[in-house]
Amino acid sequence: MRFLRQSMIGLFLAALTVGLLAYAVTLIGGAVRERMADDAPAPPPRERVFAVNVQEARAETITPVLQSFGELQSRSLLELRAAGGGRVIELAPGFEDGGIVREGQVLVRLDPADAQSAVDRAQSDLLDARAEGRDAARNLDLARDELSAAQDQADLRERAFMRQQDLAERGVGTATATETAELAASAARQAVLSRRQAAAQAETRVDQAATRLSRAEIALAEAQRRLDDTTLTAPFDGTLTATNVVVGRLVTANERLAELIDPNDLEVSFRLSTSQYARLLDADGALIKADVTATLDVSGVDLLARGKITRASAAAGAGATGRLIFAAMPDAGGFKTGDFVTVSVQEPPLENVVRLPSSAVDAAGEVLLLADENRLEAASVTILRRQGDHVLVRGPIVGRQVVEERSPLLGAGISVKPLSRDGSVPEPPRMLELTEERRAKLIAFIEGNKRMPEDAKARVLARLAEPMVPAQMVERIEGRIGG
Repeated sequence: MRFLRQSMIGLFLAALTVGLLAYAVTLIGGAVRERMADDAPAPPPRERVFAVNVQEARAETITPVLQSFGELQSRSLLELRAAGGGRVIELAPGFEDGGIVREGQVLVRLDPADAQSAVDRAQSDLLDARAEGRDAARNLDLARDELSAAQDQADLRERAFMRQQDLAERGVGTATATETAELAASAARQAVLSRRQAAAQAETRVDQAATRLSRAEIALAEAQRRLDDTTLTAPFDGTLTATNVVVGRLVTANERLAELIDPNDLEVSFRLSTSQYARLLDADGALIKADVTATLDVSGVDLLARGKITRASAAAGAGATGRLIFAAMPDAGGFKTGDFVTVSVQEPPLENVVRLPSSAVDAAGEVLLLADENRLEAASVTILRRQGDHVLVRGPIVGRQVVEERSPLLGAGISVKPLSRDGSVPEPPRMLELTEERRAKLIAFIEGNKRMPEDAKARVLARLAEPMVPAQMVERIEGRIGG
């Protein structure tokens, strides 16, 4: 038994020794592996600080500008057409494409031989009509004189009949004499009727002569007009274009010979959306006479012309949207009809607006402001206009520092390093030393604010506990509590 007990003790000690050796080997292997590991232990994490460009939001009165595209056209455009056919016998010296003409200058003259013959015939017919009128007037005067003489004779015959009838009643005259006197009076009255009919026919002839004279005058005026139409003159100063006639060519009626354009009386037509058009209406709904600038890029050199809006088209147009606007360009040197230009229209000024880069505002209309401890704060603004790479906004951001460029890494509560446009750090905020009563009032308001996140509340309370507190923070808190 003694041997068995000693054997068991020996086995137990041997097993314990092997276990201790295995544990020692494990410890040594772990230490070696940790020593030989490539990765060093990671340092404790620190908050990342981003450098951002900021600018101060300043309220201004800004005049927005609408951008559109338009086409220049002349307000004085005339097609020179031949009123009648004929052969061209004369052209003005400057009758060519681009030729400059003056008002009243003879441009084209057609062969006037046929038109002159028609005028001569019309003048002869007019002379005949006038002679016919004079002859009719003389005949009317004679017919009236004969009517007067016949009336006098009828009166004499009537008195003779009355006298003979009186003698017969007294028994002095005979029945035969009385009948003869009555027949004579009746014949005289018949003669008066005949003369009255002749006078009426003479008056009708006078009226017909007047009508014939009027027709002759109309025919003469028409012939003279056709004669005048053989000569085309310039109704205003301008420049010729699209000329297609030479001397000796036989032209037809209404054939276009050229176009006359006044290059000093140009206007630009451009189309705006309905919302843009609504911005150019006054309180009465009338279109304002806004200033317009037309720009033409010619090989890197911009040609500019200024004018004012004159009118808007009465209809939107088939297959088109928005409104078609016209603006007069009284001084458009270097521009030509048909130029496609960029049009800038000045809207009515907007007051108390802030100009920011487009990258400073997100799709929801929010901007990032620089708050206390150089942390970011989100604020909502109203976007009024977009002007190229800038936006005009209105909101509670006046006087605050706004981040110029947003990124997915930036958001409310992020710590940043603010930089101005030139890369320098903005001036530190103004600090205030608070009284105990004022400090207690501010701390009580922050602690009682249930809507403020706990981490933001802790940061503000920590700043309020310091001897010097940023003046902007104090003003913002007192503005909320009305203190």
